[in-house]
Formats: sequence, structure tokens, C-alpha cells
Amino acid sequence: MIRDVTDLSVYTESLDLIKHLYDLLRKLPKSETDSINQLKRAAKSISANISEGFAKRSSEKEFKRFLKISIGSSDEVVTHFRTIYHAVPRLQKDIENLAIKYKTLSKRINKLHSIWRSDKF
Repeated sequence: MIRDVTDLSVYTESLDLIKHLYDLLRKLPKSETDSINQLKRAAKSISANISEGFAKRSSEKEFKRFLKISIGSSDEVVTHFRTIYHAVPRLQKDIENLAIKYKTLSKRINKLHSIWRSDKF
């Protein structure tokens, strides 16, 4: 039974991915400060929007809206990875691996969006 946002695996997964993201960000050169800031903001937005939507889950439409926003933030992370992939070639393998995890997270959030019914949970 889902009683708290921490019972949603997409929420806990998004928090776990932040640890991996920060590990990658520490490897980036100072010249990528703008990308670092954007990536942090977008990654944090994923779990924040899942949490905010969950708080409003009695309104199915509202929760789903926040899930869509979190998908957008996850996709934004992947887009920033694509930029860094070209700017910092030595990190391409690390970026590829983490991008796959964020793409998977987006798919899982989308799946939750498609099956969520407030009267069911």
C-alpha cells in the first residue's frame, strides 16, 4: 500500500540518481558551471514534483500534471548530458551510463502516470 511518497519507487530512484549525478558533476571542469547548476536544478525538480504531486494525489488530474513535469525535468537532465557529452569527451562513458538511468526513470514515471487512478491507490 502506498501511504507516503517514499513508497513510490520512482521517487526514491530519483533521489538515488542525484548521488550519481553529483559524482559526475565533481568531475566536470569549472568552465561547465552553468551546466552544473542547470543539472542540479533539473535533477532536484524530479523528486520535488513527484512529492508535490503526491501531496495532491486526491486530485488525479493534479498528481498526473506533476508527474508530467517530473518527466520533463528528467528529460531536461538527459538534454544537458548531451551537451556535456560533446564538451567533455573524457566523461562520455559516465554520461552515457547515467543518461540511460534517467531515460529509464522517465519511462517509469510515465508508466505510473498512465496507470494512476486516485480511487485505486
